[in-house]
Amino acid sequence: MNAHITLTVIQGVILYPALLWKIYQLTRAPKDVARWMVTACLACFAASYPFGLLAGNVNQPDPGPIVPLLFQHILLCGLVYTLACFFLFSALPAAQAKRRAWLEAVPLGAAILVMAAVTVLMPGVPPEKYPLSGVSIFYLTADLYLTYGIASACLFARRYARGASPRLARGLLVASVGFAIGAVGGATLIAVVLVHWAGAAIPWLLVQATVFLVFPSAILLVVGLSYPGVATRVAAARVWWQHLRMYHRLGPLWTRLHEAFPEDALSRVRLNPWRDALSLRGVHRRYYRRVIECRDGLVRISPYLAHLGDDGSLADRLTEALHAHARHDPVPQEGMPVALPDGDGLDDDVRELVTLSESLRTAAA
Repeated sequence: MNAHITLTVIQGVILYPALLWKIYQLTRAPKDVARWMVTACLACFAASYPFGLLAGNVNQPDPGPIVPLLFQHILLCGLVYTLACFFLFSALPAAQAKRRAWLEAVPLGAAILVMAAVTVLMPGVPPEKYPLSGVSIFYLTADLYLTYGIASACLFARRYARGASPRLARGLLVASVGFAIGAVGGATLIAVVLVHWAGAAIPWLLVQATVFLVFPSAILLVVGLSYPGVATRVAAARVWWQHLRMYHRLGPLWTRLHEAFPEDALSRVRLNPWRDALSLRGVHRRYYRRVIECRDGLVRISPYLAHLGDDGSLADRLTEALHAHARHDPVPQEGMPVALPDGDGLDDDVRELVTLSESLRTAAA
């Protein structure tokens, strides 16, 4: 497998999952114009992929069947145009962005018209017998527009990244590197076509440069545009995992308090131990509910703790207080603060509750 095919396969493996991810995000915010544009960008990229295969996956300046080649390059030009629109609608007021989008459509339309005219005028012969001038004009038109669009997108990305959120800024910077490499790759493609049209031998280094610039730039583009959403989901997954762990670590404390005060449960559905241990759904809801129920239970048992004094560990005193409650000993009049955190945040509170819960687990063992 040569380098061209390898990079093409890698490009496809990254591209299609990224497109599916953007479509999913679009269903969550269907009125977000910028998200529509970035999804359309990846959709154009994905749609150009099979047309490139139909055209023989050729390297410039070699021609493939002209019709699939036309559709491939129209979609690639659409990719660049939607990229420009993504930045315009992200950074400018809607009315100004629309005006700029119409202006950007002028060179796009001109490039498509020239490529379509070349396609219509191309004789019905095998690709290797196509007129050199026709093939050169076709490729030059596409390459000039793509290089212009990619260079513009690079400038847009760098400018927009300055005022963006950290995750979006990192994604845009990665994408801008891809744009910069792609613009250089586009310039090398223009040079290849011009050298070929002039009838001179194309330097081997120039041919290799087109492969190792254009394809990696496409990969960086997909990664950069997908990074903010993926990073957000990774962060959400990290919080989900932390809540799941804390939920189960609070189990010993919650179980003892729930046995003493079942009426304080926020849910009236009986808890199935196996389902509770294995379920991965509703983690955040169950986590917050368990924290609240633990704190409520400690408030209820605190008068018994205050009556016992400060001798012994909190876990031992809590166990004794729960036994006193179970024996229906007279309830003391005043309570006391229990397991107070050092800070004011929920995480500080949960850490204290988890420490107490694990002390109970150790004492029971």
